[in-house]
Order: sequence, then structure tokens, then C-alpha cells
Amino acid sequence: MFDLTGKVALITGANGGIPRATATLFRKLGAHLVLTDLDPEAMAHFAASLAPGEARILTARVDVTKAAEVDEAIAMTGREFGGLDILVTGAGLYVEQEVAAMTDDDWRRTIAVNLDGVFHACRAAMLLLRAGGSVVNIASMAGHRGSVRHAHYAACKAAVLAFTRSLVHELSPRGVRANCVSPGIIATPMTEAIMAQNGAALIAATPMRRFGTPEEVASVIAFLASDAAAFVTGETIHINGGLYMD
Repeated sequence: MFDLTGKVALITGANGGIPRATATLFRKLGAHLVLTDLDPEAMAHFAASLAPGEARILTARVDVTKAAEVDEAIAMTGREFGGLDILVTGAGLYVEQEVAAMTDDDWRRTIAVNLDGVFHACRAAMLLLRAGGSVVNIASMAGHRGSVRHAHYAACKAAVLAFTRSLVHELSPRGVRANCVSPGIIATPMTEAIMAQNGAALIAATPMRRFGTPEEVASVIAFLASDAAAFVTGETIHINGGLYMD
């Protein structure tokens, strides 16, 4: 579909459903992978399950809320590969809470993972991204229309959209692009609860009458990461089966 042979891609939150599908596709397309998440054992197991290939796979334990850990993962990428071509910010936290029940810590934790984590990764990667490179930030439909009992998550994702559009002005002179994908209801472990509670109504409201798959999001991320999207920057692609149309 696209050729990423020889490209170096770093994915945060790589144990998640969408990031795993993205890593699997990037592997098939020939990219070197740097996979980061909180569980190093799970990361190593996942890396070992990927298809054999000539490209290298490195894993690292990274808490994206801690800038020093993100910085070290980016520095390791530089030491091992000499540069970075693709950054995908997949780390996310999706907790159901009404605003009145949120503690300050609940709010700050959600912001720290979903917004600070994107900032930390993009800031560190900017110094390493090579000309022709691409940043793909995973936003959400929630960032466009809000989300019941997920106000903190929706606020973060709206901020990611604005942050990415702003980042374009700093990255473009370096020949690097930055875009977002905004998935709707995708069948992953993170959305199991909402699908169980309100799945029938959500499907009825979706013109394509089904939930999306992680692989369908991964293919759009691969497009944005590839040279096929060489003149696409500052954009957001919705992946929701028509549930929300901007």
C-alpha cells in the first residue's frame, strides 16, 4: 500500500489497540520501530510476535507524563538509528467520570497522559525528525464534539488538535509534516465499556452501521506517515463511519 522501507518510526502507548495495529502495519511496510509503553514485558512479547523482517525493533519503558523518560527514548532512537522519520503519539487514558465527581488528581492525570504526553514526545522529536518526516497525533471524535462523562478526555483531544495545527508552523521549515487522526468508536479494549453500555445506539447512529477496527485507523496513519501525503499537513482525518462529519 505504502512503502516505509528504511524509515524510523517511534510509537508511544504502543500496547494500545490502535498503536499495536499501527506498529504491525508499519512493520509490514518495512519501517524500523521504536515501541514505548509502561509495560516492558508486554512490549517485548508484542515485538516478538511481529512478522520477521530486516528492519529492527526496539522497545522501551516510557511514562509519557515524565519528560525525562520521553527524552531518553528519543535520544536512544538517535543513537541507534541516527534520526527519526515518523512519530505517532498513541498513549492515551480514557476514564468515565462526570465532571462533578472528578478530583483534581483525576483531571491532572488525564491531562498528563493525553496532552502533556503529546507535548513531551513532539518537543523531544522535533530535534531528531529528518526532512520528509511526519508527526501523526491520535486525537479523537471527542475533541470535536465533546463526550458525555469524558469531559477531561475531550478537552485534551481538542487541545491536541490545536497544538498540532500550531506545530505545523515550526516543523514546516524543516520539511516535516504534522497531522491528526480523529477516530470515532473503534473496537479496542479502551472502548469496551462504552460499547457494552451504549453499543446498539451508537451503531444505529453510525451510517456505516458498525464500529471501526484498529486496522482501519492504522491504514490512515500509514498514509499520513508516508510520502503519499507529502503535501498534507495541519489536517485531521476523521475515522468514524459517518458518526460525526465535520
